[in-house]
Amino acid sequence: MEPSKVQSEGGLNVTLTIRLLMHGKEVGSIIGKKGETVKKMREESGARINISEGNCPERIVTITGPTDAIFKAFAMIAYKFEEDIINSMSNSPATSKPPVTLRLVVPASQCGSLIGKGGSKIKEMRESTGAQVQVAGDMLPNSTERAVTISGTPEAIIQCVKQICVVMLESPPKGATIPYRPKPASTPVIFSGGQAYTIQGQYAIPHPDLTKLHQLAMQQTPFTPLGQTTPAFPGLDASPPASTHELTIPNDLIGCIIGRQGTKINEIRQMSGAQIKIANAMEGSSERQITITGTPANISLAQYLINARFRDVAAMWNDPSSMTTS
Repeated sequence: MEPSKVQSEGGLNVTLTIRLLMHGKEVGSIIGKKGETVKKMREESGARINISEGNCPERIVTITGPTDAIFKAFAMIAYKFEEDIINSMSNSPATSKPPVTLRLVVPASQCGSLIGKGGSKIKEMRESTGAQVQVAGDMLPNSTERAVTISGTPEAIIQCVKQICVVMLESPPKGATIPYRPKPASTPVIFSGGQAYTIQGQYAIPHPDLTKLHQLAMQQTPFTPLGQTTPAFPGLDASPPASTHELTIPNDLIGCIIGRQGTKINEIRQMSGAQIKIANAMEGSSERQITITGTPANISLAQYLINARFRDVAAMWNDPSSMTTS
């Protein structure tokens, strides 16, 4: 660390941008009725507060300004979340107050400095602020950023954010950062005349890869091993629920559907546009329930991809009798 860098910060008053990842409900609380809460936060803190597009279950809140303005904005957000927790507790029997939690989005190249050698920096932050700090092990999808979760009292969170800002200023990101952009809740997929289209704004855009998959699903022809030729399609998640289909899978085969850290099941979700829920293992049962929700086309595509996955595995094991459908 060069001493000049720290001194040039003076009272640490340099312009900085901090990105937060929030759920829709949290964003609603920050925006407030007719945007009054966020307007007040902008005016009182002096920070610029921008909120990403609205059709995603997750949103990015970007706070930019001199560091003292950023700390004021963070304080207002943390106290607002605490107020929401207190309000939600007034009609619940719970007695202990859960901590306030904020998720920062930080370029992965800066996370090493936040953690410190052998975890020394993050340990020091936890001990000196009383906040819990965790850096996610994996990068957020299609980005080079990681989520940093801070939880504790609003006061502990503010102290912790101050320390994180110092580290980020001392260790700027290395190389290009691909920012995390939350996926829309549903990019609708329409199947018409044997073609697949995704809706973007007011236009239906033909999607050749999905068309090919859809035609395969309709024909139920043998399929090349999944993941080798087919890219994942970000944004084709969860179409509006239309109908539901259930499958029963033997416990010892569920792993090949889920894949390492959920990669295969996420791939199937993205490609089919269906919602897929896997029930927890029931005691004494050797099977797991899978529930697929979506349009009939989404469901047939998801079923087809699951079957294709079994065919790949069965081909490896030479055991095709691997699935029962309920």
